[in-house]
Amino acid sequence: MKRDYIQERKYIRAKKKVTEIKKFYIHLFVTILSLVVVTTINILFVPSFYFFWYAIMGMLIILSIHWFMVFGGYRLGLGKDWEEKKIKELMREGIK
Repeated sequence: MKRDYIQERKYIRAKKKVTEIKKFYIHLFVTILSLVVVTTINILFVPSFYFFWYAIMGMLIILSIHWFMVFGGYRLGLGKDWEEKKIKELMREGIK
């Protein structure tokens, strides 16, 4: 009984992680497509001023944050399990 619960919990976590990764790749694709469109519009209609660099910078910052949330947070100990581990630790020690 307990083993089934653990397996189900692992499956749910893995499924959530796959969903997060899928959303990141969709975000990456939309970002690339958007940058191509913005760059093309800029070069065609306002060739004297390259404003597409601002769009590139902003979108790359946002994409980097999304990447960090999906792939990089656990490397600093800030993954999804961090809260659960911290709660268990505080419960063991007794909250002061």
